[in-house]
Amino acid sequence: MNAKNVTLSEYLKKFFGFSTFKGNQEAIIQNVLDGEDAFVLMPTGGGKSLCYQLPALILDGTAIVISPLIALMKNQVDVLRSLSMDDGIAHFLNSSLTKAAINQVKEDLLAGKTKLLYVAPESLTKEENIQLLKQIKISFYAIDEAHCISEWGHDFRPEYRRIRPIIGEIGKAPVIALTATATPKVQNDIQKNLGILDAKVFKSSFNRENLYYEVRPKVGATREIIRFIKNNLGKSGIIYCLSRKKVEEMAEALQVNGIKALAYHAGMDSNTRSDNQDKFLMEDVDVIVATIAFGMGIDKPDVRYVIHYDIPKSLEGYYQETGRAGRDGGEGHCLTFYSYKDIQKLEKFMQGKPVAEQEIGKQLLIETVAYAESAVCRRKMLLNYFGEVYEQENCEHCDNCLHPKTKFDGKDDLLLALDVIIAVQEKFKADHVANILVGNASTSVKSYKHHHLELFGCGSEKDVRFWNAIIRQGLVLRLIEKDIENYGTLMLSPKGKEYMENPYTVMLSQDHEYEEGDDDEASGPAGNKSTAADEEIFALLKDLRRKMSKKLNLPPFVIFQDPSLEDMSIQYPTSMEEMQNIAGVGAGKAKRYGKEFIELIKVYVEEKEIVRPQDLVVKSVVNKSGLKVYIIQSIDRKLSLSDICEAKNIEMNDLLTEIESIVSSGTKINIDYYINEVLDEEKQGEIFDYFMEAENESIADALKELGETDFSEEEIRLLRIKFMSEMGN
Repeated sequence: MNAKNVTLSEYLKKFFGFSTFKGNQEAIIQNVLDGEDAFVLMPTGGGKSLCYQLPALILDGTAIVISPLIALMKNQVDVLRSLSMDDGIAHFLNSSLTKAAINQVKEDLLAGKTKLLYVAPESLTKEENIQLLKQIKISFYAIDEAHCISEWGHDFRPEYRRIRPIIGEIGKAPVIALTATATPKVQNDIQKNLGILDAKVFKSSFNRENLYYEVRPKVGATREIIRFIKNNLGKSGIIYCLSRKKVEEMAEALQVNGIKALAYHAGMDSNTRSDNQDKFLMEDVDVIVATIAFGMGIDKPDVRYVIHYDIPKSLEGYYQETGRAGRDGGEGHCLTFYSYKDIQKLEKFMQGKPVAEQEIGKQLLIETVAYAESAVCRRKMLLNYFGEVYEQENCEHCDNCLHPKTKFDGKDDLLLALDVIIAVQEKFKADHVANILVGNASTSVKSYKHHHLELFGCGSEKDVRFWNAIIRQGLVLRLIEKDIENYGTLMLSPKGKEYMENPYTVMLSQDHEYEEGDDDEASGPAGNKSTAADEEIFALLKDLRRKMSKKLNLPPFVIFQDPSLEDMSIQYPTSMEEMQNIAGVGAGKAKRYGKEFIELIKVYVEEKEIVRPQDLVVKSVVNKSGLKVYIIQSIDRKLSLSDICEAKNIEMNDLLTEIESIVSSGTKINIDYYINEVLDEEKQGEIFDYFMEAENESIADALKELGETDFSEEEIRLLRIKFMSEMGN
């Protein structure tokens, strides 16, 4: 086939079986065929790879595709080989190949069979590979994931900076740089570094209309995630965590709650990792919990939700990761949990890095905070970040648009902010401008003598947070711009200068104030203590406990203690499984006493038409290496309690607390062998009889009744453990 008398559409049909191109694909491919350089900005799912695959198949010679992703290389080579009778049509060259495989690649390249050669940047720099590539005809160079060139990109790789000189050494050919995410600053960096400032630029819209963006406060996040997944059963999803440890913990928490989930991170051996990835692609599991290493180049079109347990380090990272949802144009829910504590953690990780790198990282984090806390349309914020204007007032597909915050006339505030930006000669960043507005003489403000400005403190009735929000909304409105060369420096746009001449009313939104909290606060059954208990059901449960205690001739607290009844009156357990997750209950107690309580709650819930929060009870992961397991095993082996304390380096007081906790959750424990050593029969009998008649389990009351001179607190605690275990479990 000759490129001159066959249309591109015919080539598309012949090689890939598609009838039409998507978006800018045809224009980009034509540009490559014409021997021109190109910069391609195309969001995830837009069909980037076709832009270099098709021209490579059409043109004479071999296209060199530089990519950092070994999994993606293999994936694409397999696809291309399936289109041809000859496996030599596509190869990859990276550290995973054996010597024999490398020889085969060389043979096919020199024989002119290979149309596409995928190379990792590290492999490209090897002298033997440079010499090999000098011997073949190169049709063009495609630099995939080109944002890796820029320190401002979310995945900077220093070896990408060496691509241009190596290309110069191998031999001149057109260059096409492709990326799914790049701000104007990153784009400029890429073009400058690759020496393609005159390249034709092809930009596709960053707007993914089918994606729903939502940010929630990070309080009880594990519980929230489990509830969310159970409401979306059978759908594929990805959960991103920043640390490998959290990935493992989250995957385990999902598994114990009956969710088909697996972990994926760089610390796992490569076989397990690729097995887990395949199980996700083949739908043997619904959820992958991963660090950001997962998903790049994975073409699974029906991921229905992407959850960020930890907020990413940059908005570009966030956009690329959320972009893995709904690639088929169907539903895609992007849920992020945000706490400012996470931002502070990320700032700590930057310490010790070069100052320039810290500065960049800090600025990228500021953008992330702005996105999370802003009450402006999320879509508008994201597109603005990538230099695109979103005209609609309400996207109707993000939490801020569906649940708008109160608006106020921000004309005067905007004018003040613009005045200060001009007063500092458009050479400073948002936090510096905000500090001047509130009258905060920070080190930076003092060093530039800006605390002597006439405008210093002109907005002191509001805080820094408020002024940062005003500046952000000024950016979205295109009244303020960021200088591309000095990322983060604020300047007035022509529109902003015009606004100062002829100001008009602008309705702005108040930012979110997210409540602070740890995920662990609400991850276990006791995490709901702040919720008000239902007093009516609490009284009914106490009444039932009293009746049962009379019937069984047991003190009421042996059956269930008050905190357990309180938790029942918050969570309304209506099954044995739910009852086991009530604070201080556990499997043993639930089976022994739970049935009648469950029946009572069921009737109450139906009569009162109570809507229970779905899946409120989340099973917590048992710490298999934990202290409790060790204690139970040691007591089974009749190990002295003092020996257990020594082995685990804990006080007797703490050990007794652990044993009490084990017993109160329904596990039967026999410490007679130890009690008989330290207490005579008469003393044991007295304490045991006391608890049979007692109205509560209080140690203080027992000491008062039995006499502090005759009995110690430790002795009473030991006998109370024996009593609760024998009578209650």
